[in-house]
Amino acid sequence: MTDERTAEVASNMFGDKLYQQRARQALPLLIRFAYSQSTVTYAELARQLEMSNARNLNYVLGSIGVTLKGLENRWDKGEIPRIALLVFNKAEKMPGDGVDVLLAGGGKSLTKAQRKVIIKGICSKVFSYAHWPDVLSELGLVHPPPIATDTIEKARHASSGESEEHRRLKEAIAANPMLVGLPKSLGQGEIEFPLPSGDVVDVLFRKGNAWVAVEVKSSISNEADIARGLFQCIKYDAVLNAWRSAECESADVRVVLATHEKFPEGLQDLKANLGIEVVDEIRVNQ
Repeated sequence: MTDERTAEVASNMFGDKLYQQRARQALPLLIRFAYSQSTVTYAELARQLEMSNARNLNYVLGSIGVTLKGLENRWDKGEIPRIALLVFNKAEKMPGDGVDVLLAGGGKSLTKAQRKVIIKGICSKVFSYAHWPDVLSELGLVHPPPIATDTIEKARHASSGESEEHRRLKEAIAANPMLVGLPKSLGQGEIEFPLPSGDVVDVLFRKGNAWVAVEVKSSISNEADIARGLFQCIKYDAVLNAWRSAECESADVRVVLATHEKFPEGLQDLKANLGIEVVDEIRVNQ
């Protein structure tokens, strides 16, 4: 996405050019992803910046890199982790080759496996960096705003019992994993699967070391209920991984939120920051 030449010639974010304006918008968003310890795709970052073409992020990310390098050189808090490496190509689940200019030695002699390990290490540094608030303050940028606070507050309150719509959708997904983009070879899913935490997964598919948990939201689920489902997915992922680890078993854990209706626009940012996989507009033959 970002080529080396772009990263070298982009100016810092303090100017009137469109990419500089976008860089000032993008850095707080990237810091919000760092707070949630998640990466973001080029397409998702472009959506949050209201950019029609994700390819135009090249100068935006280059400008952020130049700005942070300049700040690093003039203050006493040491190296600032390369936050642009949180932006990934969705297909490869890796940053574009162009950001190799941010790696030691330019990354030119690295194998794909070596590059993956190094980028993972840099992302860990981005996640654990304690001075992101100081960075924003030094650059005169605002702290990233909270996401969907009213909806999250409503989601904190327990929902009512299971509806007929939820039961039917849950059973349909358990019988046909392809409804949520999973291979037919996973076979029949297990409904209301109990976890050691006392939680119950709507549908769990298990085959070998592949475990896929599906949180189901029916046509009558409101926005608060769907937000609640996003947080449930985080819990399922943590519990399933911990459980398999406690039993000294390897597991390829995947968690999906499945919604009958189109996923709410008002929760797109929350979904992205939590890193939850969503399959929406599921249609079941009656």
